[in-house]
Amino acid sequence: MWTFSHTETTTATPARLWEHYADPPSWPRWDPDTAEVTVDGPFSAGTTGTLKPIGGPRVHFELTEVTPQRSFTDVARLPLTRLTFAHDVEPHGRGARFTHTVTFDGPLAWLFRRVIGRGIAAGMPEAMSRLAALAAAGER
Repeated sequence: MWTFSHTETTTATPARLWEHYADPPSWPRWDPDTAEVTVDGPFSAGTTGTLKPIGGPRVHFELTEVTPQRSFTDVARLPLTRLTFAHDVEPHGRGARFTHTVTFDGPLAWLFRRVIGRGIAAGMPEAMSRLAALAAAGER
């Protein structure tokens, strides 16, 4: 298993931050490594979708946990590996603190860590910084 986490703070409220999470097709606005996201239903547990990373193949995912304005988790199944992205939000002063955690688990986790994990870890701080700025500016 391999895990990487990053935490940011923003002057945006958890509700404002959540607006960006709950609109997956808009994720490429704040995540420069993402080309396109689609979902097959509402932003709730059990909904499935696809994410197309820049320069990578389309990946199917499922929202496995959604607690509005607090957290959500999406899971993608790769060959012999489960890729989990957890997103946690908490009030912080007049704004919010939020953490993204990516985990690779399974027999080929070591391979996916090398192939895509390093890139995800390298890009996560920039993506989160952009999300914090968009939410704080009230942009959608």
